[in-house]
Amino acid sequence: MDIVLVLYLLIGFMIVAAVIAIEAKDLLSSVVSVSAAGAGLSIVFLLLGAPDLAITQVVVEVLSLVILIRATVTRKDTTYDSRPNTFAVAGGLVFCALLCAVCYYAFAHMVPFGDPKMTMGMPYLMNTFERTGAANAVMGTILDFRAYDTLGEATVIFASIIGAYVLLRHVGRRSAADQESASPTRKSSATEWRTP
Repeated sequence: MDIVLVLYLLIGFMIVAAVIAIEAKDLLSSVVSVSAAGAGLSIVFLLLGAPDLAITQVVVEVLSLVILIRATVTRKDTTYDSRPNTFAVAGGLVFCALLCAVCYYAFAHMVPFGDPKMTMGMPYLMNTFERTGAANAVMGTILDFRAYDTLGEATVIFASIIGAYVLLRHVGRRSAADQESASPTRKSSATEWRTP
């Protein structure tokens, strides 16, 4: 199967998942649809030869899915039926058509996969030691040539973990009655020793 056809199918899948997420009446269905679109994007990254972005996308997608499901399940939802906005629907369809046209143009002008080999990676391998002084080409590439990219990915993962921790923790939240019973009022020393 041609890789371009697979990419088109995945982009179509992501567009359908996004439309379902927008149009779904249930918030949980919307969350699952957004997560499906993110999973499709991670597969696209993997097919385009960017496994680091695919791994970051999967980690962020799993954490955001947990956070959004937690927020959705604990929230009381009240939805109201309304008429679909014709202008918004038409604008969305025009945007999807433009996106498909741009993707078609971009994929048609891509270098075929594996031909020629190592067009992007070979300069990194040949010049890593001279430019970075690192004996390990992988570490030289990640920490020197692509340092900002690596820093951005680490920041996204760190922010996702902190966000999940903040939303999922259940520490020290007591009601007012529990707080009053936990901290008894102290009597003053004058009334404490008074005998009847």
